[in-house]
Amino acid sequence: MPLHAITACYGEGGLRERLLTEAGRLPAADRDRVLAAMEWMARLHAGDRRQREPYSCHPLRVAIRILSHYRVADADVACAALLHDTVEDHAAELATGGSRREALAALAGEFGAAVASLVGAVTNPPQVTGVDRDEQYRAHVTASLQACPLARVVKVSDLTDNAAGLFHTTGESLPRRAAKYGPLLPVLREMILRADTPLLGDVKDMIAAQLDKAGERLAAITGDSVGVRAGDGGGR
Repeated sequence: MPLHAITACYGEGGLRERLLTEAGRLPAADRDRVLAAMEWMARLHAGDRRQREPYSCHPLRVAIRILSHYRVADADVACAALLHDTVEDHAAELATGGSRREALAALAGEFGAAVASLVGAVTNPPQVTGVDRDEQYRAHVTASLQACPLARVVKVSDLTDNAAGLFHTTGESLPRRAAKYGPLLPVLREMILRADTPLLGDVKDMIAAQLDKAGERLAAITGDSVGVRAGDGGGR
């Protein structure tokens, strides 16, 4: 069953059960770390919502997609997927000082330096005055993923979930959000297909096809007729 369908039918509880199933295939110590990350995520995002669902549903889907659809049996990546928005959204709850550096240090202390590094790679920097917010977001993602192949795995699941969520979204923010994500799709597609991205070949092909389809659908929302494939003018 598609992950958004699980959300619609069974809610956050259904996603938790699916994550428990996927994490159950990991060694016991790794499974326990993933479940601890799930509880940290749930506590930090407890009061957050996205459209009609608890925000926790988003990081749950991001982690499940990595473990199940991408077949990545790596507890560090799964933990980072669950915690990927915590520093950006809840640094003050993670660390007394409230800075992102201190929040990442708190994650490193609990889950290890590798998890904190991955979360840092996909955490958007504070907004720079005078710089377009969406352009800053895309520049940061491109630069951080160039240097960190494992972070590409977290980010592509995150972006896939965000793009899929747009197809269940209504309201005036829809075109703006589609314009934000659309230009990033060809960049991420090219990075996913690189030899150093730690995914199996058939998984890379699946993701590339999903990004192509998402690009077409986002283009329909924004009125853009250009495809997502690399070499199509950057997706614009």
